[in-house]
Amino acid sequence: MSTRPITIHAARRHLSRLIVRACAGEEIVIARGKQPVARLVPITPTEPRRRPGSMKGRAAVTEAFFDPLSAEDLDAWG
Repeated sequence: MSTRPITIHAARRHLSRLIVRACAGEEIVIARGKQPVARLVPITPTEPRRRPGSMKGRAAVTEAFFDPLSAEDLDAWG
């Protein structure tokens, strides 16, 4: 992890290298003078949010679902 901020000028010159370091998990702090103004971090992929009810009407449960399993099927689970 970077201990001291990188100036904007240096960040412009070495952006490709800084991106590689950020993708490796390092947090890069960019400063204007000595004042930190930005952080360069990798983008983490977000998982799609689940929407309740999105499968409504797409699947059906018949009465056969509630029938007891045969002895053969129970042994397979056992």
